[in-house]
This record gives sequence, structure tokens and C-alpha cells, in this order.
Amino acid sequence: MILNYTKNLPEYQQKAKEVFKKSGKIKTEFYEKELYRLYHELVKLQQWIINNDKRLLIIFEGMDTGGKSSSIKALNYYWNPREARVVALPKPNDKERGQWYFQRYLKQMPNESEIVCFDRSWYNRAGIEEVFGFCTHEEHELFYKQVNDVEQMLVDDGIMIFKFYLSISKETQAKRIKDRENNPLKSWKLTELDYKSHEKYDTYVALRDKMFLNSGTRYAPWTVLDANDKKRARLNLIRFLLLNIDYDNRDSELVCGVDKEIVKMYE
Repeated sequence: MILNYTKNLPEYQQKAKEVFKKSGKIKTEFYEKELYRLYHELVKLQQWIINNDKRLLIIFEGMDTGGKSSSIKALNYYWNPREARVVALPKPNDKERGQWYFQRYLKQMPNESEIVCFDRSWYNRAGIEEVFGFCTHEEHELFYKQVNDVEQMLVDDGIMIFKFYLSISKETQAKRIKDRENNPLKSWKLTELDYKSHEKYDTYVALRDKMFLNSGTRYAPWTVLDANDKKRARLNLIRFLLLNIDYDNRDSELVCGVDKEIVKMYE
């Protein structure tokens, strides 16, 4: 399947403007109603994938505290867990460090009728591994020599790939780190690496832009979401996904476009 990637789509922005608060935040009532309606479409999408033996891979990358896990949770909320998996791999063990870099990720590819969401992926080597010396610079550069060919092979084999990057400002990141410090229900998310990553925010930005330039391809482009407002980002992420897969019985009135101030394409 050739994906459309929202070429020449109408904007969702005008409708959303009517319900924003002065701060630019979406009103909770609007968000909850829209999300519930979109859940119906996500269920239709999964049923279409199951009925047609399709394979869907959704990669989530982004700044620390950008909202990757919560976005994945929103997507999966009503999906049948037998046919939808979340992959969040720990750091490689000794055996995996001796393998081809992509090997442990490729073991997790979706089977027929399955959706797989990656909470971080092989793009660790493009960012965090390079920042903190978890790989050599030569390994970092070798990654870029191989990644596009790997993704091309997956697409050629019939896997639909979406790559989302959730972007936030340094100020938003600092605020969310502080929130994790003060919230016992979120404190488990916080590690020493979060503080170090915040200090190296500008380095992450430079490597992010390098990643877009070197791995944003026609067959697997990057979709970048302004995630400073998680609710706006989440609604647009779901709409973007639904718009770019031709599943059966799509509600064209509901799934009508994305906010182009939130969604950017790097191809």
C-alpha cells in the first residue's frame, strides 16, 4: 500500500480554533468528545487491518517527557490487545550488543493482522546513544548508511510504517520534569538521565534535525507534532494516522484534516 501522508488535505485548525482557551489549550470537554469519536474510527481501522491481513508499524520518538507513552496508550485504549502490541525494549544485553544493531528490533515486526507501536526504536542510535556515548561515532554514522535501506525493505514487504516525533520546548520539558518530581504517580518515570538530557537539550535538537534530514524519505517520512499541548498533539496524531490509511467506512466528516500548526512533515 502507498500511503497518502495527508497531501492537499483540508485543515482541522479552523474548527479547533473555536474551542481553544485564550492560552491555546483545547477545552477538556471538546477533547474528550473528539477523542471518544476518534476511538470509534480507530476500532474500524484495526478491524480493517485484521480482516485484510495488514501489518502496521508505528514508531514513536521525541524529546524526553514529550508524551510518547501516553500517546501510545491513547491509541491502544480500545484496540484488541491480541492484535496490538507495544514494544519498549530495555538497553541491549551482552548478547544483543554483539548482534547487528537492527536485529533485536526486527524480531518485533508486526505479523499479519497486527499493529505494533514502538516506544522508542532503532532511532536511539540517532539521538541518545550518540549524546551519551552509548555507541561510537562510527556506529552512529553506520546507522545512517543502513536505516533507509532497512525501512525500504520493510515497506517493500508490505509493512505500513508511520514515524512520529513529539517535539517540545526546553521550558515545557523543565516543567514536566518538575511535575514528575512532585507527583508520586509519575515519579517512577524520572531518572538521572532525564536531568542530563534536559541539560543537553540543544544537542538533542541538532541531532533531531540531522535525523530528519538523513532518514525522512518518501516511503517513510517523519511526522513531527508540536507536543507542548498534549491534547492537541494527541488528537492530531490520531487524525493523521486515520487520514493516511484507506480503511473501510471512514467517517469523512470527523476525519477531515489536521492542524497544520501542529503537524509538520519531513520527507
